[in-house]
Amino acid sequence: MTAALSACSGGSGAPGSSGGGTGDSGGGAAAPAVPAPAITISPATGSAKVRPDKTVVVTAANGQLEEVTVQAGGETLEGEFDAGHTKWTSKQPLKPSARYTVSAKATGEGGPATATSRFTTLKPKVGLEVVDVTPGIKGETVGVGMPIMVRFNAPVRDKAAVEQALEVDAEKPVKGAWRWVDDKFVIYRTAKYWPAHQKVKFTAHLTGVKAGQDTYGVEDHSTTIKIGAAWISSVSTRTHMMVVRRDGKVVKTMKISAGKATTREYTTTSGVHLTMERGNPVTMISPGKKEGDPGYYKEVVNHAVRISNSGEYVHGAPWSVGSQGRANVSHGCINAHPSDAKWFYDNFHRGDVVKIVGTDRALEWNNGWGFWQMPFSKWQKGSALEA
Repeated sequence: MTAALSACSGGSGAPGSSGGGTGDSGGGAAAPAVPAPAITISPATGSAKVRPDKTVVVTAANGQLEEVTVQAGGETLEGEFDAGHTKWTSKQPLKPSARYTVSAKATGEGGPATATSRFTTLKPKVGLEVVDVTPGIKGETVGVGMPIMVRFNAPVRDKAAVEQALEVDAEKPVKGAWRWVDDKFVIYRTAKYWPAHQKVKFTAHLTGVKAGQDTYGVEDHSTTIKIGAAWISSVSTRTHMMVVRRDGKVVKTMKISAGKATTREYTTTSGVHLTMERGNPVTMISPGKKEGDPGYYKEVVNHAVRISNSGEYVHGAPWSVGSQGRANVSHGCINAHPSDAKWFYDNFHRGDVVKIVGTDRALEWNNGWGFWQMPFSKWQKGSALEA
């Protein structure tokens, strides 16, 4: 019993003692110092050839992060803190071929702390970028049927990653979807026509997006598209008439003559066409025939507005005025009186709608801008993000 009690008494060898004797009235040991926050940054300083899809992560132990800044070339990388402010994570890809500086500040009971990291990202073997957006003419106003057509400079293998980076922001939003035509070409189409009179902004947030092996986006691309009035023209090859409406109101009624339909190529296609381009004059040559062949023709026409890639236009045709409104005598185009054709030519916008009915030849979805010929449910299946 005596031995047991003596083992519990204070002494110089007792754990936690201050080294004083049993008569020391100073109490126990001094509290250990509280360590300052420890900041960890990934990628670590000095890292090279960091992949652009690498996430920057900053953490703090023994404290909370107050501020994290990640910059390259004067631009700041966006990120967010967790609920406890002990972790910061970047929200967007890094720029390829860039030098980054990470600066972090933290506070805690042990005082403030700072840390810095500098690293560089790799230079991709293939730098992906947008080479064309249609429509993309500065100041252009387009029709309510207009798709957004995007071409890339290199094949896209990870289509889902790239499609995820494509943003369409409309003032009057409607449902739409992307469809990949090939590895370099993707098209956005709405389920219904765009609401008229608005602006639509297209942005490709490509920087740092991994599009395939050794392929990363190297820059973003942005285009603002102006949607004008709803110009919709209805053509009947049976009544030989064309009615043009602007925002639902009839503004022009025109007598026309459509394809004579003696052969397939001379049959006007039925379906939803979009106006694509115009020319004055345009030289039209019979498809698949050379001079001297039966049925060969070479005509110079005025005020021609293209509506397909198979040679269909709305154009002036003084030689068929007598047939316009009563018979179909053209090689597939929509013939109109020269004054009516000029009016249409002067008022059209790319992406205006021309709906044609009355023939047994349907416009193919990939004939010109015949994209409205494909049901939207099927169109969506061409998206890399469709489940």
